[in-house]
Amino acid sequence: MDLFEQNGALGADNVKKPLAARMRPRCLEEIVGQDKILGPGKLLRRAIEADRLNSIILFGPPGCGKTSFAEVIAAVTKRAFERTSGVISNVAELREIIRKAAYRRQQEHKETILFIDEIHRFNKSQQDVLLPHVEDGTVTLIGATTHNPLFFINTPLTSRSLIFELEPLSEDAVRQLVLRALSDKRGLAAFKVEITDDAIAHLTRMSEGDARRALNALEIAVLTTQPGADGNISLTRDIIEDSIQKKAVVYDHDEDGHYDTISAFIKSVRGSDPNAAVYWLAKMIYAGEDPRFIARRLVILASEDIGNADPRGLTVAVSAMHAVEFVGMPEARIILSQATTYLATAPKSNAAYLAVEKAIKDVEQGRTLKVPEHLKNIKVKTAGGGADKDQKYVYPHDYDGHFVEQEYVPTSTKYYLPTREGYEEVIVRRMEALQASSSGRKRTAKNGTK
Repeated sequence: MDLFEQNGALGADNVKKPLAARMRPRCLEEIVGQDKILGPGKLLRRAIEADRLNSIILFGPPGCGKTSFAEVIAAVTKRAFERTSGVISNVAELREIIRKAAYRRQQEHKETILFIDEIHRFNKSQQDVLLPHVEDGTVTLIGATTHNPLFFINTPLTSRSLIFELEPLSEDAVRQLVLRALSDKRGLAAFKVEITDDAIAHLTRMSEGDARRALNALEIAVLTTQPGADGNISLTRDIIEDSIQKKAVVYDHDEDGHYDTISAFIKSVRGSDPNAAVYWLAKMIYAGEDPRFIARRLVILASEDIGNADPRGLTVAVSAMHAVEFVGMPEARIILSQATTYLATAPKSNAAYLAVEKAIKDVEQGRTLKVPEHLKNIKVKTAGGGADKDQKYVYPHDYDGHFVEQEYVPTSTKYYLPTREGYEEVIVRRMEALQASSSGRKRTAKNGTK
């Protein structure tokens, strides 16, 4: 059956559909939040409008519009639309769909879009069934998955498809969909709904980029709220909280709640209190804070407040930042918790931070020192056969301990003053040992030269 054979006035069956299903976009202009791949002039949009679409795989989080995207493509290109799922389909069903598509192509000269939701759940044999028919164009495959297709879908299938990543919907995009649902006759226009700005803000924030979740909560709120004496249904934040089953927290993303909470979080990690740090982390996650923002702050903290007291702290923080980007929410909360507790319990030192701040201050105040002659880039072979250096430059690798005392900057100012916390205790002992070994003795290279 073609996608919109029965498209027309809403029937009784359509009214019974959930709001999210009724409000699916009908054209490219009604798709919101995916301008990165569907904006004017973008490759995918041009291919759809010119009906030159090849097989594609849509990769993105739940509720970002993958299914709606596929249905709109079928409508715009006027192709037949067959839909199945990696959860319930089998080889026999796939063969039957392909048989009908081949017949339709030969007898009716009409192309077929085969939409497979959760395609990552197909096993190898199911994916192999598709290959020849995708390749010869019997069906145009649109696969949808929440998993990275490069890891969860067979290479022969991904090599025959273009992969497009859909992003979680922004709060502005979700807000557009909510307001559209309230005014559209397919949605809730028949109800006289008044909703406060605070309620909309909470709904859009707590839906975390999932349009389906936002619209389902909105429908529940409208259908379960008694109209007032004037016949209007008033939706407050309290009602929306109940409908979406998530309480609001005092956390204005652009105001004090945001800055106060991240400040408390950083100061708790700096103060070596993992329990307080995890609480503030949980508050930010619950309030919908961008996990990438939290991860970036942890990377900064790892150098500023831990530094060389535990050099692994920066490695942990950077790894967490990349993992958060790769995994996404909600699992990213586990990664953030691991990084937070590690950094909170690590030994602390701000010596590296203070060192560069002091040096920058010197430069800013006009203390610009000349590079010593023996450190300039004048190349002559060293006696030990090492790297090319100036004749006056003494090559440390030619000496015991790979160290020799010489002037590297014309100042006696000490910028880096390591503490005795964590690994910096090792650094202090090494620097003291080097200083002691260079005092009161001649510079003698490994080969005996002076």
